[in-house]
Amino acid sequence: MSENQRQILDADVRDISYLDEGTGPAIVLLPEAGLDFAYFGALASILVEEDFRVVRIAARRSDAQTLHELAQDVVDVLEHLGISEAWIGGHGFGGAVARTVAIDHHERVSGVLLLGVTRDAPYGEDFDAEVRAVFGDSFSPQADVRRVQADALAATAAEAWQPVADATPVLIVQGTADRVTPVEAGEALRETAPGLVSVKAVDGAGHFFPLTHPGETSWFIEDYLDWD
Repeated sequence: MSENQRQILDADVRDISYLDEGTGPAIVLLPEAGLDFAYFGALASILVEEDFRVVRIAARRSDAQTLHELAQDVVDVLEHLGISEAWIGGHGFGGAVARTVAIDHHERVSGVLLLGVTRDAPYGEDFDAEVRAVFGDSFSPQADVRRVQADALAATAAEAWQPVADATPVLIVQGTADRVTPVEAGEALRETAPGLVSVKAVDGAGHFFPLTHPGETSWFIEDYLDWD
């Protein structure tokens, strides 16, 4: 399925864009703050070739009170697609939503995939610089989507999304040169649940390693999930 074949789930007043590709064990990919999921294209294609079903889900543009509403969006798409259980993955802010899904809807989650570990502070100049470096000076994240996400994050208590969900395996993949979600954040999360959290590093990669290093990123995912 190509990018122009994305679909829309019309759930209540929410229009949730998604792209469902492949067959096999399901992996959800949630994009970074204010960004569309198109930049996951190369990574998704590799995972599909390795017999995974990859569901990319965009962020809503309408208001969400907290991360819990954004997590419900993910579950609604899975329900619509008839997927009972999946690995829920997210890049940066998308990882905060993935962690919320694991806590709120534990029975739907095989594990959590974090592509960089976000913290509860808003993104600043480092994020903007990484966006410009990868996408060009003329590109900027979608302001309305970024506002919805920032408000939802600010309105959600840290203890409602930051802890590792009970008995849920977590794979963290992170770039060693990432200034937005630095490696220290991943190591700190591992220390809270060393038996559940594994950390892998893409050497020399910045924040957008899922785009710039899709092969290395996919290899860590394939190797950890071990479904070959």
